[in-house]
Amino acid sequence: MNFINYEQDGMVGIITINRPEALNALNSAVLDELNGCLDGIDTNVVRAIVLTGAGNKSFVAGADIGEMSKLSPAEGEAFGKKGNDVFRKIETFPIPVIAAVNGFALGGGCEIAMSCDIRICSDNAMFGQPEVGLGITPGFGGTQRLARLVGAGMAKQLIYTARNIKADEALRIGLVNAVYPQEELLGVAKKMAGNIAQNAPIAVRACKKAINDGLDAKMDDAIVIEEKLFGSCFATHDQVEGMSAFLEKRKEKNFTNS
Repeated sequence: MNFINYEQDGMVGIITINRPEALNALNSAVLDELNGCLDGIDTNVVRAIVLTGAGNKSFVAGADIGEMSKLSPAEGEAFGKKGNDVFRKIETFPIPVIAAVNGFALGGGCEIAMSCDIRICSDNAMFGQPEVGLGITPGFGGTQRLARLVGAGMAKQLIYTARNIKADEALRIGLVNAVYPQEELLGVAKKMAGNIAQNAPIAVRACKKAINDGLDAKMDDAIVIEEKLFGSCFATHDQVEGMSAFLEKRKEKNFTNS
């Protein structure tokens, strides 16, 4: 791949968007490679993913304006669908994805971060949806995920004004979970992913599905989603092992994803 680097460290996968000369901006080729990278991950082995950008200036500076400037309305809609399909794949990926936001996360960069399960960022990070200043709307889920994450009023303010916000404000409004010095960010993200990977993977996957599916359901329906996923964990090797270890006061657990 030309624009996506993938490495595996034990049970943790690290995806790096590698187009630093363009501040890791997303064009069709980057989106296609990211889609292919996700398809190639063996989720029977990998239990958590870290997503980051190459270099120390930018996570993803946005979608490629040079490419977008020439699009017709139909082509623009198709480009939006391409991005949305990839970001939705991240959002519904069986295992957790942690965004390690190292610098600019603007437009498509903010949108891809929001499609991840957990967002942590460096102290020089910058978030925003600047699209209305370019004569367009957010096209990769920004109008939908931002409102769900920070509330409709704050999302409308950020989108309508096209104002960028720094890391401390992103933390204050709940867009990110934590802020770290840039040199510590990737290590913290890998450690968090490693901690997730130590837990029972079937249970972690079930939790992700329960949260995601339940957010779009009424509470009476959402608790049924949880009940069914809760029940599905029983009689798995990992449930037997986890409870046996607890009852036997063992710290070591042999979770096998089965």
